[in-house]
Amino acid sequence: MLIEKNVEIGMSDGAVLYANVFRPEAPGPWPVVMAFGVYGKDVHFADGWAPQWQKLNEIYPDLCRNGSTGEHLVWEVADPERWVPDGFVLIVVDARGSGKSAGYLDVFSPRETRDYFECIEWAGVQPWSNGKVGLLGVSYLATKQWQVAALRPPHLAAIVPWEGASNYYRDSIRHGGILSNGFRAAWWPKQVLSNQNGNASTSHRDRATGQPPTGAPLSDALLAGSRADCPRDMQEHPLYDAWFQDRCPRLDRISVPVLSAANWGGPANHLRGNFEGYLQAGSSDEHKWLFAHIGTHYESFYLPHYVAIQKRFFNHYLRGEDNGWEREPHVQLEIRRPDGTATLRQEHEWPLARTQWTRLYLDPSSEALQADAPAAPAQASYRAMKDSVSFSTAPFEEDTEFTGPASLRVWVSSSTTDLDLFAILRVFDPEGKERTFVGAHEPVPMALGWLRASHRKLDEARSTPWRPWHVHDEVQKLTPGEVYPLDVEIWPTSMVFPKGWRLVLTLQGHDFIVAPPGRMRHDHPDDRPEAEFGGINTLHTGGERASYLLMPLVPAR
Repeated sequence: MLIEKNVEIGMSDGAVLYANVFRPEAPGPWPVVMAFGVYGKDVHFADGWAPQWQKLNEIYPDLCRNGSTGEHLVWEVADPERWVPDGFVLIVVDARGSGKSAGYLDVFSPRETRDYFECIEWAGVQPWSNGKVGLLGVSYLATKQWQVAALRPPHLAAIVPWEGASNYYRDSIRHGGILSNGFRAAWWPKQVLSNQNGNASTSHRDRATGQPPTGAPLSDALLAGSRADCPRDMQEHPLYDAWFQDRCPRLDRISVPVLSAANWGGPANHLRGNFEGYLQAGSSDEHKWLFAHIGTHYESFYLPHYVAIQKRFFNHYLRGEDNGWEREPHVQLEIRRPDGTATLRQEHEWPLARTQWTRLYLDPSSEALQADAPAAPAQASYRAMKDSVSFSTAPFEEDTEFTGPASLRVWVSSSTTDLDLFAILRVFDPEGKERTFVGAHEPVPMALGWLRASHRKLDEARSTPWRPWHVHDEVQKLTPGEVYPLDVEIWPTSMVFPKGWRLVLTLQGHDFIVAPPGRMRHDHPDDRPEAEFGGINTLHTGGERASYLLMPLVPAR
């Protein structure tokens, strides 16, 4: 393997980005696999993310054996030692303003996406390149794939966005209009600013040189002036305005083959975007695939089974290999069970064509989720920031599978002018003990959904019964005491309930935290002031105000 560090890639505005290039010793030409991000091409996985590194090695003990020393592993990027010997060039680029690449750091911005376009085009014409570039990476590196693919770089041939938002507003920053601030409070300083170009105080070191991976040092004043204020920007744009639209790709413009990998345990960033990206990508149905798996957000990316899938996809589309990939079923789902296991099942569409969309009505008098709507009107009230209300099915009389998107139609009123609704799907065994699951970042329940009542306005043309589509283009405050219908999107899920187990729906006005303190929080005091979001919320059901949960019941084959 030939290793070229800090290769210069010139941008159209005169800026220079730096990349590490790993390629076979033979001249080629070879297909190219590229990753582009802000976490540092020279920051070793173990140095920047020690707890995750330890866990990954426990799950996959051969990570740094049997074909790889692990010497070149960086966070959320493919291992060069496992790709280059199979005839791929692997390129890792420091985005503008990060690592060795000087400039203004503005994450997910149009300029950053244009830079990625130009990096792809540079790679496509190098003498060792066969002219076909594929994109691969997790999370940030997946989100950037959706963005740049919509610009249609001529040398881009295929993408593998492995767990990453395809809509920056809906999938990542503003869940149902509510600011998602918990993860980003740590992400911005620890993962992004620690690797900002010119950061002289970084604790990171390039293992090959012993030097900081962030280039020539800048003064504190220059450093602060060389970056956007990402947390402030997210807070100051509560609507789906031009700032967000510049960062959300036109998915229908994507035309290259897509392998989209989602994580069932990824509410907040690693789930919805992969389903919607698969559905909305303009690529022909014959050239896009959806996979859904379990586990943390990084482990599956490196496990041999999944690496083999990634390589097979790229061998077909970057090398023209006749390996039968085109005959793979286009939807492949790991169907979950409460014990934490999952069984891979091959399907052909999403949502599944055989889904029986099942209404489960909320009955406050019995706290039940039931097949029939209560005849008499009823109410249930709770303190938004403190309490919750729950509704349970009867124990299932046979094994029962729900796989697909879900939604909630609920009538509400508030003692204030707004409310945030957090909808949680939960799993309980016959003894009444709740089961939770390994998530992308932290333990999670079966599924989550969110909606700010003042963002209840729907795009009727894009909405379906199982996936309401909110436009987020204006704020419609509530009149205290007046009753309003809300349609809440609950993110895709999969669960087989054994006989005797129960599904529980919990509704509340604050985050549902499985393992305190929790990372995926929505509790910024400026976004959710107590005076407005800490009132008394009331659910209304029965009669003309039937409230119900719509679930994707999948009959046994």
